[in-house]
Amino acid sequence: MIFRWPVTLIAGLLIAPAAWAQALPKADPARAQQIVTQVCAACHGADGNSAQSANPVLAGQHADYTLKQLVNFKPQGGKPAERPNAVMAGMVASLSAEDMRNLAGFFENSKPRPRAARDPELVRLGQAIYRGGILAKGVAACTSCHGPNGAGVPAPFPRLAGQYAEYSAAQLKAFRSGERANDPNRMMRAVAEKLSDREIAAVAEYIAGLR
Repeated sequence: MIFRWPVTLIAGLLIAPAAWAQALPKADPARAQQIVTQVCAACHGADGNSAQSANPVLAGQHADYTLKQLVNFKPQGGKPAERPNAVMAGMVASLSAEDMRNLAGFFENSKPRPRAARDPELVRLGQAIYRGGILAKGVAACTSCHGPNGAGVPAPFPRLAGQYAEYSAAQLKAFRSGERANDPNRMMRAVAEKLSDREIAAVAEYIAGLR
């Protein structure tokens, strides 16, 4: 019962006014430090700046978005996790709702390290898609939800700036295949389904260089 109360609020947060956010318990990032050290640091770094491109950068990510992902990794009410992931399922298994809220606050308060794109040709294509979409395919510009600098809008639209290109590409492909399906109203799946491998690589490369 302790866990289900915040989950109900989180679900409401994605579709209801800002009053829901005010009802959530306030995070205490300091209390998350031990969990970060013992559980998160090996993959995501002690401050959320992952050293491995397969693992996402969490530093600077909106707390509400991180909290939703942590909740989604955990099975609820006898149902499978909304975002299936064997590794993360093990990581969140013993976390309470308070633990997850504190972790989300901890990573939001961490400073992300700037990264740079590596492929100029891909960056040019990625910039065109990110800023202008693809009219012929009915793909909207990424800026409409994630902002021109990739800062995102809490809670449904995450910060993308400086994320590893490999991770961003993997998530877009997961949305495209339906392997990942925890996006509200199929927003990301509807976009990713229309993107080719090269277009996904280009957008991901451009995102990596945003600040």
